[in-house]
Amino acid sequence: MARQLEDVEFTRASSKGQVVIPRGIRKRLDIKEGSLLAVAAERDLIILKKVDSKMSDEDLKTMRRVEEAWKDIEEGRYGLKSKDAFFEELKDW
Repeated sequence: MARQLEDVEFTRASSKGQVVIPRGIRKRLDIKEGSLLAVAAERDLIILKKVDSKMSDEDLKTMRRVEEAWKDIEEGRYGLKSKDAFFEELKDW
């Protein structure tokens, strides 16, 4: 089952490129002044992840997988399939 976003809020970038993380999201994720955040970007997608003082191996693996997926998409290694074709390929796995 697909996971849905818990909160969707909008914000704007300042003239200095600063972005405010809405209060409700900061509170839910316990983001305070000085919290460490990892940022990755590709095309118009920005990924912002709260991390402890040190990124875990799992955090780094996830960021690498996202980067690899974007490269695969850009290099044409992914294509569109019908739902039926997708499920047929999935059965072969």
